[in-house]
Amino acid sequence: MSSWPVVVVTGANAGVGFGICRRLLFQLSLSNPPDAWPQRWATPAVDSHESEETVPVDGLTLIMACRSTQRAEAARKELYLELDAHIAQLRTKPGYDGHADVFRRNLKIEVEYLDLAVLGSVFNFAAQLSKQYPYISHLIFNAGVANFTHIDWLQCLKQIACNFLDGITRPQFYVQSVGEITVDGLGWIWQSNMFGHYVLFRALEPLLKNSAYRADSRVIWSSSLEASARFYDSADWQLTKTDHSYESVKYQIELIATTLDRIALRDSSSPKSIRHFVSHPGVASTKISTNLVAFGGFLDTVKVWVFYVGRVLFGSRHHPISPANASLAAVHLALVSLTYITFSAVLPSKTGANGSVKTPTNGAAASAPSDPVRFGAETTRWGRAEVGVTPVYKWKEHEAEGGELLDKCDKLYQELSEKRRV
Repeated sequence: MSSWPVVVVTGANAGVGFGICRRLLFQLSLSNPPDAWPQRWATPAVDSHESEETVPVDGLTLIMACRSTQRAEAARKELYLELDAHIAQLRTKPGYDGHADVFRRNLKIEVEYLDLAVLGSVFNFAAQLSKQYPYISHLIFNAGVANFTHIDWLQCLKQIACNFLDGITRPQFYVQSVGEITVDGLGWIWQSNMFGHYVLFRALEPLLKNSAYRADSRVIWSSSLEASARFYDSADWQLTKTDHSYESVKYQIELIATTLDRIALRDSSSPKSIRHFVSHPGVASTKISTNLVAFGGFLDTVKVWVFYVGRVLFGSRHHPISPANASLAAVHLALVSLTYITFSAVLPSKTGANGSVKTPTNGAAASAPSDPVRFGAETTRWGRAEVGVTPVYKWKEHEAEGGELLDKCDKLYQELSEKRRV
């Protein structure tokens, strides 16, 4: 196999996961994909292992890791059909260079079963990939679950009345179930969103380190604008007691990913790094809040229109709404040269009213290392998709907790691995 990217996307058959797959295919069918271009806030850094040019590539293996292989097979068929239609349009354009046809011939889309709520499934998935592939270039951790049960309408009206944009961006009125446990005896939200992905990363770490693929490997973790340290208690690290486990697990993801990336940046023992980045889709209309839709599709339609009101009338940049736009940040992180996504390129001390990080107008990089950031899908008022950056919330206060959480996850991973070898 040629050294094309081998990309794993979890939860790839619907919503933002499907949007990531679709966008990735459409972009790589171009010889100069726009999603690989540096954003206007980016400045080149000198601490990257790879050259500035990482694309184009003339082939790809895309692995759709899903709980429902039946839905994933249907999604794979749809991806091929949409890509073929897209390439047919490219052929009609003046100056077409034939790259898309070469890419299409070398494209493989595979479906593999993965249930993050069952650790045996995670280990089996990793073992299967280790037999089939000599390396993995990207892990895009998109899959996730929410334990929303209903809306507290009184709290909803209060938050909307006090701060409309905050209410439709970081809602605090979703009532969540408490104490759900997986078959492995671990917190369900915790395992399905964070720890299952951590186990997958560790199990596939040898493939990520394989130097057969020239660029540094990337692990892209999906967080949320709702991630918050406000509800997180480190003593309840498996999130079985909190009634805000969703916000807490998304914050844990930011702590884990940031800690892992800082370790990778300090490690000079390997010629190849495994970089970790935090991405979020902004506010998108997906099925993750299905349990909240009590009146068929009516309430969901109202929700989408409210999102458009927030974006168009109130100028919110955090409402990409469509899965196609919501997938931009993850795909950008997968394609752009690492030279342009180092943490030192931003100044988180200067933030705009909507929470986006402002950078110096002359493009100069920060003179000192900054706090870590997360990369989010944003749009202009009229829907032009862009990538924005926001600081990891209260990183300095919780940096030590990130290291402690990583130690706990690693200890548990080692215990589970030992049990499987017995």
